[in-house]
Amino acid sequence: MKKTSEAARQKRHARIRRRVSGGPERPRMCIFRSDRHIYVQIVDDTTGKVLASASSLSKEFKEQGLKGAGLAGAKAVGALIAQKAGEQSIAQVVFDRCGFIYHGRVKALADAAREKGLKF
Repeated sequence: MKKTSEAARQKRHARIRRRVSGGPERPRMCIFRSDRHIYVQIVDDTTGKVLASASSLSKEFKEQGLKGAGLAGAKAVGALIAQKAGEQSIAQVVFDRCGFIYHGRVKALADAAREKGLKF
């Protein structure tokens, strides 16, 4: 059976998720990166609820005049999720990179969220 990069990422993600879990005081911030867009959610794993979300497809993102999910888009989405987390009075999160390498767009999103005051 041929091993694809997506199957390898899902295997890494399953391995990470065995240890990483978010609760009400420190929810989990998970990222998904596709070729064209980037998505981020803040999830409370005890209740299974999404507390906040942002993506390069959201209305707030498009109002900034940006397109796609390059480095500039990832930084904008990171700032947007930090703002939404602040509105929900979420100061700390557990970072879940979902099997993606901490490099490029994932790193840019994380750094932008940290700059806006989100701690992880």
